[in-house]
Amino acid sequence: MVKERTVIVTGAAQGIGYAIAEAFKNNGDFVAIFDLNEEAAKSAAEKLENAKGYQVNVANEESVKSGVEQVIAERGTVDVLVNNAGIQFISPVEEFPEEKWDLVVDVILKGTFLTTKHVLPAMKKQNYGRIITISSGHGRRPDAYKSAYVAAKYGQIGFTNVVAMENAKHGITANSILPGPTRTELIEKQLPKLAEQDGTSIEEALNHHILGAQWMKRLLEPSEIAATALFLASDGAAAITGEAIGVTGGE
Repeated sequence: MVKERTVIVTGAAQGIGYAIAEAFKNNGDFVAIFDLNEEAAKSAAEKLENAKGYQVNVANEESVKSGVEQVIAERGTVDVLVNNAGIQFISPVEEFPEEKWDLVVDVILKGTFLTTKHVLPAMKKQNYGRIITISSGHGRRPDAYKSAYVAAKYGQIGFTNVVAMENAKHGITANSILPGPTRTELIEKQLPKLAEQDGTSIEEALNHHILGAQWMKRLLEPSEIAATALFLASDGAAAITGEAIGVTGGE
């Protein structure tokens, strides 16, 4: 019988994170949903059934430490971590507010560091673990007005590769997924702001900023990102580590 793994997915109350949580649940795993919004986390967990919601601020070490310790106390260990929590702020560099820069980098990059830091001891103890970080196509290709986001997404890949190198002999793999334009609330909220910055329509902003460089000319579905995460956590991907895998629709 295949062991039911314990999977933590951050920012999993909606969007790509929820799709990833659903894919692991459908695979027979238990999913711990970490989200800043406690009500949304618990609601998502109720919909998934074999899951539990936890209020965790990934940018705060005490919050992350407490959340991970609670999962381990209840489940015994953590087998898979998916670093998905993210946030966006759009502004030209010269107008970018420092507090917004700090917020974006803290949630995306520091959050990835903190959750990884606190699951590694449990993974090392059992000599098994899968760490999957949801970076972005913007982790290898910049875009205007997204300096903090792009910097954090590039940083996630570098950090993940160090984790992969340090833990290669402990049965732990660490990889990044670089999604292309995906049908999420985050992108839907970006479009009016991008259009305003450019002085264009929302459709033009979608084509220029979101779909412009993509070969397929379509928004990806969150389930397509989730399928890749599920594969990277599988036994079939045991020799894949320190990789940044694009799921972009071509670019």
